[in-house]
Amino acid sequence: MSVLTSGPLDGIRVLDLSAYIAAPYGCTLLADHGAEVIKIEPPQGDNLRHYPSTLATEGRAFLGVNRGKLGLSLDLKQPQGLEALRRLLRDADVLVHNFRPGVPERLGIGFDQLRAEYPRLVYCAVTGYGETGPARDKAGYDQVLQAMSGICALQGTAAEPEIVYGSAVDYYAAALVAGGVSSALLARERTGQGQYVGVSLLRSALAMQSARFVWADGEAREVNRDMRSGGVTGLHPTADGVLYLSANTAHFWAALCELTGLQALASDPRYATVRQRAQHAAQIVPQLRQALLQRSAKQWESLFGERVPCAAVREIEDMFDDPQVQAENMVQTFEHPRAGRYRGLASAVKFGTSSKPPAARAAPAFGEHSDAILARLGYDAAEIVGLREAGAVA
Repeated sequence: MSVLTSGPLDGIRVLDLSAYIAAPYGCTLLADHGAEVIKIEPPQGDNLRHYPSTLATEGRAFLGVNRGKLGLSLDLKQPQGLEALRRLLRDADVLVHNFRPGVPERLGIGFDQLRAEYPRLVYCAVTGYGETGPARDKAGYDQVLQAMSGICALQGTAAEPEIVYGSAVDYYAAALVAGGVSSALLARERTGQGQYVGVSLLRSALAMQSARFVWADGEAREVNRDMRSGGVTGLHPTADGVLYLSANTAHFWAALCELTGLQALASDPRYATVRQRAQHAAQIVPQLRQALLQRSAKQWESLFGERVPCAAVREIEDMFDDPQVQAENMVQTFEHPRAGRYRGLASAVKFGTSSKPPAARAAPAFGEHSDAILARLGYDAAEIVGLREAGAVA
């Protein structure tokens, strides 16, 4: 069996024209799969670089979202910048952007404008609301779509909604980008033709809620569509720290009762199913919480072991040296020309023995690889200077 040098997408070149999180992290996932990803930024840079950060020289979010890429700065509003992009397209397999609808066409890089010249190109557009409809031209952001799609109301209540922090919609959209592009590349192997791949934050937000987004014929509007089991499953205080536990199956429930000394609950027919336990939470939870106060969250975690799914609440900083994270080689040390040395996520996907993981590469500094990429396209040193003087390259 041949060994790929850096993953299943080794040899695939991706042009990443996107900003913020959803589309850029989708391209990072493609880099994790072995693709060469060139991040192409406008003269002002990806706005995520400028988000608040306690790092002095580079945005922490930008570093985390854009690992594994080469960095090039082009002003696509300048003819010379657009020409450089077209040179890149000659050997590109994938183009990804998150321009609002209409912007690519004004730049001359819409799907219909490119597909005749580059028929094998997989063209991925990430939008807020999709390609059609009354909201198609609106700018979309993670928490805007959370508010619109019901996530905030279900995280809290309609009267007191709550944001789910961590850009969950963006990261889910990123997974759809990587999956959609990979499928389109497979289809290209079969047909020889690239195609359009559309991902929207609205579709992502609703896809995340597939278990809720069901309305039966004749069903009232005001029904509980949340999938939280309630009652026993959830966060509970302990003698030291907070513990999340889940005991929805019969054997996990029995183990929980045994290990907390609440065997009488396990044998009570009123609490035989997860639905019954949710209905009787007012009787069960006070007894469970009284028992949990006998030990710390981490002590319960150790005692429950594999018998009761649970986790002591930790902070993200604890994950860098967590034994399981270390065993899975999920932390990698990166060298960055501005930020210096830092640790971050190595890769989100593990492949089998036929693929070696890509070499470690930090998120690019602004325009870090511009000269090298332009030289590869055939520009000589004087021409690169001319591009900079014209403002086409930063």
